[in-house]
Amino acid sequence: MVNRHITGAHYGLKDWLIQRVTATIMALYTVLFAVIYFVSCPTDYFTWSYIFQSQWMRIITLLFFFSLFWHAWVGVRDIYMDYIQSTALRLGFQVVTVVVLLAYALWVVQILWSV
Repeated sequence: MVNRHITGAHYGLKDWLIQRVTATIMALYTVLFAVIYFVSCPTDYFTWSYIFQSQWMRIITLLFFFSLFWHAWVGVRDIYMDYIQSTALRLGFQVVTVVVLLAYALWVVQILWSV
């Protein structure tokens, strides 16, 4: 009889789908941003700030960064679950990662709405 050892990792359709959806959002934003960049050719602060003056650009940029952080969280969490055997150490790394990603998210909001 085969003994299955459950590690607690969240493998499954939900994580697979999150990774694909967030990657698609990031890819679409990258294409859109490349088009905007090559059309406007920003060379100074005022041109860059003009690009991000519109509300729709701020919102899709925020969506891009939230997708990036969520994508990173799923990937890093799975790496921690696979390679760090100590539960306490793994939990510590996960907490630090969540705090850093949340701080980055708040920083992005601050930057986008201060332009």
